[in-house]
Amino acid sequence: MSKKFEKPKMVPLPSHSIVPERDKDKTPILECQHLGIDFGGLRAVYDLNLAMGRTEIAGLIGPNGAGKTTVFNLLTKVYQPTRGTILIDGVDTAGKTTAQISRMGVARTFQNIRLFNNMSVEDNVKVGLHNQEPYSMLSGIFRLPSYWKREKEAHEKAMDLLGIFHMQDLADAKAGSLPYGAQRRLEIIRALATNPSLLLLDEPAAGMNPSETAELMENIIKIRDTFQIAILLIEHDMNLVMGVCEGICVLNFGEIIAKGTAEEIQSNPVVIEAYLGKKKEA
Repeated sequence: MSKKFEKPKMVPLPSHSIVPERDKDKTPILECQHLGIDFGGLRAVYDLNLAMGRTEIAGLIGPNGAGKTTVFNLLTKVYQPTRGTILIDGVDTAGKTTAQISRMGVARTFQNIRLFNNMSVEDNVKVGLHNQEPYSMLSGIFRLPSYWKREKEAHEKAMDLLGIFHMQDLADAKAGSLPYGAQRRLEIIRALATNPSLLLLDEPAAGMNPSETAELMENIIKIRDTFQIAILLIEHDMNLVMGVCEGICVLNFGEIIAKGTAEEIQSNPVVIEAYLGKKKEA
């Protein structure tokens, strides 16, 4: 990274989670209390408790099959939890749909890129603007002044967002024609278009080369600082996780086995055992 990221002091909450000191006097943007889900006889996530500060960059890590993406699916109501509570900005999300969660300010990307490949880059970003005030069907059919005003605003907003990743010149290109790394960036931009308070990134560095990953690290920090939002990421690239995450939560077999700062997680013997296995005694 071109500029060293200075991590803040982390402070404890009554829930036994930690948040950046700058967020300690604000309502956490995300709180999970005893969250869990079962699939038949399989306990996929069990008694998950965590909280995130309003401007925190946090990591959710763990071995393959630990339940990380399942947690994202619970937070966005792709799955309804079997037990426990999810609060977004202090509001209980029980019974909410995925669309309602989006309007509450939660956006996400996916392990497998989900773009509209035959649509332009700009139009993919405009899709993310759907939960903001639209023009009426009547004004759209008859191309009334309110329609053109809304279209102009959407174009300007999309171009501003593309500018974060220096992709303005690709606005007219088909999304499916972009290189893999650019498609990853476009998916993040589309998520930002929904105006989230909490951005969930599911393996954002997957398939990226070291140069692209380094740029992604800078952009994650830039996004947080520009939009003053929280970012929770699932990632296997430990250089990325340790480089940008302020608080880290480690899952194994659907349960949290450790929480802490990057330094604490790196030296935690339980975490090391979960990733590398228990060393055999001689």
